[in-house]
Amino acid sequence: PTMIEKSLREIASHFDDTIKAKAETVIAKYKPLMQAVIDKYKPRLEGKTVMLYIGGLRPRHVIGAYEDLGMVVVGTGYEFGHNDDYQRATHYIKDATLIYDDVTGYEFEHFVDKVKPDLVGSGIKEKYVFQEMGVP
Repeated sequence: PTMIEKSLREIASHFDDTIKAKAETVIAKYKPLMQAVIDKYKPRLEGKTVMLYIGGLRPRHVIGAYEDLGMVVVGTGYEFGHNDDYQRATHYIKDATLIYDDVTGYEFEHFVDKVKPDLVGSGIKEKYVFQEMGVP
């Protein structure tokens, strides 16, 4: 939710006041729904660690969702990276976060065994919004 709000405001800032107002209306409409999800799950997830492995989906698109739930992203990476992904993703992740790219299943399992996260999230990027997420 935090990243969605930020993105909507950034996009709207390039337009007139009517578009900015509409963006704020959308944010206000969905914020209680998103906050209800955070309120429900954050007590169980806060402080837990997560490693993400997102096939084709840039991890920067989903890291904020885990952080909104109070989770600590200790590893993130791609099935395959795209040219500028690493430069564009570094300001979304914390220092000391393990970054991996195009690892084999064996390598990823080895990382998980060594890092021992509480949760592993994976996902895909396709044409539909519901697929653009890291799913435990």
